[in-house]
Amino acid sequence: MSKDLAKTEQDLIKADRRALILQIEKEIGVQEGAVFGNAFPLKHTFSSGIYVREITIPQGTLLTGRIHKHDHPNFLLKGTVRVLTEDGGIETLIAPTSMISAKGTKRALYTLTEVVWTTIHLNPTNTQDIDQLEEEIVVDTYEQYDEFTRKELPWYKRITKAILMR
Repeated sequence: MSKDLAKTEQDLIKADRRALILQIEKEIGVQEGAVFGNAFPLKHTFSSGIYVREITIPQGTLLTGRIHKHDHPNFLLKGTVRVLTEDGGIETLIAPTSMISAKGTKRALYTLTEVVWTTIHLNPTNTQDIDQLEEEIVVDTYEQYDEFTRKELPWYKRITKAILMR
């Protein structure tokens, strides 16, 4: 199989997984008793230039996360969870484990046990304003993420990307 054909096949698989994650999110949203936002206990810790966010999620929870703007480390400190991502497909994660989340990652997950999950983010302004940090760290939609990445690209790469997309 040629590299171009393999890449196209991988892109289609990623698109299918993304659509599935978004469908799961949509289905969760119409369920009676669905919760949105930061519905589970969060612990916020700060160090010079660093923001640590820890969430405890009850057993039997199905949820989707937000889309992160930057690569960042993750630590599953407690529990077992099934996770669906565009790149990884469905995986079972068992604590303790760690990983690096690539920018643009959105997850759907189902907790098989109570889970404690920690993420670490850069905090160059040392703010402790959670709303400001969330604005710097995550977006809600892929369209917002695409807009963010366009702004992050140098002008010549934005133009090149725009030309190649036509």
